Amino acid sequence: MKFVLVTGGVVSGLGKGVTASSVGVVLKACGLRVTSIKIDPYLNTDAGTMSPFEHGEVFVLDDGGEVDLDLGNYERFLDVTLTRDNNITTGKIYQSVLEKERRGNYLGKTVQVVPHITDAIKNWIESVAAIPVDGKEGPADVCVIELGGTVGDIESMPFIEALRQLSFSVGQDNFCLIHVSLIPVLGVVGEQKTKPTQHSVRELRALGLTPHLLACRSAQPLLANTKEKLSQFCHVPIANILNIHDVPNIWHIPLLLRSQNAHHSILQQLNLLSIAAPSDLQAWTKMAETYDNITNSVRIAMVGKYVGLTDSYLSVVKALLHACIACSLKPSIDWIAASDLEDDSANLTPEAHAAAWETLRNAECVLVPGGFGDRGVKGMILAAKYARENNVPYLGICLGMQISVLGLERANSSEFDTESPDNVVIFMPEGSRTHMGSTMRLGSRKTIFQTHDCLSSKLYCNPKYVDERHRHRYEVNPEVIGALEEAGLKFVGKDETGKRMEILELPGHPYYVGSQFHPEFKSRPGRPSPMFLGLILAATKQLEAYLNTHQNGS
Repeated sequence: MKFVLVTGGVVSGLGKGVTASSVGVVLKACGLRVTSIKIDPYLNTDAGTMSPFEHGEVFVLDDGGEVDLDLGNYERFLDVTLTRDNNITTGKIYQSVLEKERRGNYLGKTVQVVPHITDAIKNWIESVAAIPVDGKEGPADVCVIELGGTVGDIESMPFIEALRQLSFSVGQDNFCLIHVSLIPVLGVVGEQKTKPTQHSVRELRALGLTPHLLACRSAQPLLANTKEKLSQFCHVPIANILNIHDVPNIWHIPLLLRSQNAHHSILQQLNLLSIAAPSDLQAWTKMAETYDNITNSVRIAMVGKYVGLTDSYLSVVKALLHACIACSLKPSIDWIAASDLEDDSANLTPEAHAAAWETLRNAECVLVPGGFGDRGVKGMILAAKYARENNVPYLGICLGMQISVLGLERANSSEFDTESPDNVVIFMPEGSRTHMGSTMRLGSRKTIFQTHDCLSSKLYCNPKYVDERHRHRYEVNPEVIGALEEAGLKFVGKDETGKRMEILELPGHPYYVGSQFHPEFKSRPGRPSPMFLGLILAATKQLEAYLNTHQNGS
């Protein structure tokens, strides 16, 4: 197994995840099989209990793992299916070591960070790296590891030490370190500054790791003298100093790496030049250029709770992007804080209230994504009601589906009002009210279509069922399904028991669809989620023509 480690320095948020994903893309383009691991040094066992405002979205995997959003980037870029074990956290490592200690596995020894924690990290990496993630048999050729945070963080020290030991044990031909750093430009001087990167590399080397390549983030391309200075002071050949400057869209990053022969430098370090094929990124190049050349757009109103941080809905945004490109459009997303639509907002913040409603009325379609808690729910109900009554295409995901039900007279949810006699959305019986982590209905589960004569089934090309990923504690009350269907809604998708409602539609409406699952997690470039594709097609009046040409699953 060959390992490529991607670390970061100077500041967080440099795009290590996109860099690691792009490295995987260029290696895959050379005919190699690639897998990925993300290391998050925080103490949480997983990302499931974190606030979207603080950490961005929680990405859900097929096996129910609640993981960092970077694993979503890996899956979309590399078209692989990862497992919860591909996301390593300090919490997971310490938990596994302490469980062994309680069982007596360490034979009375003093359990320490070195060697017990570091050994656990190394063993975890090597075992997970051997798990195939691309649907083929046998382990991948290369494992790309991203170390979260920045070099020097206290919480990442055990991982740095474990990775130093790993690099020594696997040998120099099997380990390549790429350090992502920032090259700032001071406004007054206008000069590209290398000192922060020099200090970052110095700290990395002091910890026993020497970078083979530098990936330098900057607004503009690096100047020749900047590269020379970095090479001289960081002990990295000029050919291995990569410049990842700002680009029109992130699909250009693999092309940027390829244009600087990054794949050649990595393959040379890993002694893979003899087995690697010439880099083939034709499809990737076409995808990036196609997006750049699109001129028309579609206005999408995104009505949510966490609109202050767009990373909270990263997979939803990507799924909209995939669907729009399939329709030769660019997504123009208008973010609306759901609370701004509420009646109380008209009195407290009248300008925000008026602006939110004007934005909603100007949108060509409405999307209400998932969320938890009661804040903004009334605004979401109003958005769904507006879309329903004005024939505006609407897609509700998870909470957004429940909202579309709650818009009916007197309907309520036990998530927001435990005493209401009209709860059409209820807490799932198997859920836990005392423990929050990993106690939801999680992961990929079957949704059985009740009829093929519905929009959702036709968009999925008429299968008997679909496997989509879930993340929810509440569900539509099965006891009120009859009354809801009498009111006009149709539940066209149910789980295997027939008791859980998965997909709802409103017949006679251009596109009023809700899904209890999260279709955004399986959307891929070139393979958009059918739910999102249907929304964009309906918004641009192309849905009927599309369905007529795809009725036979072509």
